[in-house]
Amino acid sequence: MQVRAKQLPSGPLLALCEEIVGAATPFGAAIVVNDRPDVARMSAATGVHVGQDDMPPKDVRAIGAPDMIVGWSRHTMEQVGAAMSEPVDYIAVGPVFATHTKQTGYDPVGLALIRAAAHRARGIPIVGIGGITLDNARSVLEAGASGVAVISDLLVTGDPRGRTAAYLRALA
Repeated sequence: MQVRAKQLPSGPLLALCEEIVGAATPFGAAIVVNDRPDVARMSAATGVHVGQDDMPPKDVRAIGAPDMIVGWSRHTMEQVGAAMSEPVDYIAVGPVFATHTKQTGYDPVGLALIRAAAHRARGIPIVGIGGITLDNARSVLEAGASGVAVISDLLVTGDPRGRTAAYLRALA
């Protein structure tokens, strides 16, 4: 699970992450903090995910996250190639499909980029991001992604728990 709270100041973000990590630990759930390796480390999160405008993974590792999961968002094959020389645990590629959750400044990349990235990644997991729904998630995995990241589709039914269970059944 990723904690993404871009507008939250550092203090409340740290408190939120500590609460989520505490609640998730008994279930063995991995918590990844978006953009903030310092908060991830202080809250004992499992990892950190950085984007285009954040510090590169080598710097994330240098500030005290040598043993954390580090993921990096990429939007083009050139960026995927550059990620190959960074100490990443996974590469998030997208937006695969159109999304209204956040503005990335990138057009949807489609399944072709997922295929190409998975082929080039040499064992580094590729995670499809952007516009993932229950209806299209399987196609992202079939294109070569190791996983998918889902935000808004978990909320469409008003039952996130039930929708998550539907994903688990559909993608098992």
